[in-house]
Amino acid sequence: MYKISKQFSFSASHQLSLLGKDHPCARLHGHNYLITIHLQSEKLDKFGFVKDYKSLRSVKDYIDATLDHRHLNDVLSVVPTSENIARYLYEHFKPELPELYAIEVSETPQTSCIYEP
Repeated sequence: MYKISKQFSFSASHQLSLLGKDHPCARLHGHNYLITIHLQSEKLDKFGFVKDYKSLRSVKDYIDATLDHRHLNDVLSVVPTSENIARYLYEHFKPELPELYAIEVSETPQTSCIYEP
């Protein structure tokens, strides 16, 4: 099995108000998110790739247009936790990227979440 990954970044705010007013994440705050998409294939294409990294431009374009410098509570249909963002992005890109097997979302250098159905 061949596996590749590519990272994308964006900055955005969110608020997890369900946590209660004493929780710091219930306050409006932001992160510099790092998104890693993970692709795999048992075979390489005729060029020797799982997927040409250049063909992943649509991921960057979507992140830039939809998530970057936005308030995630306003643009996502889910509570904007790392877990939900990972699943949301996976479900959005899976039809376009059949090689996609996981998405990783990191809010800080010390934390990350991986969604892999």
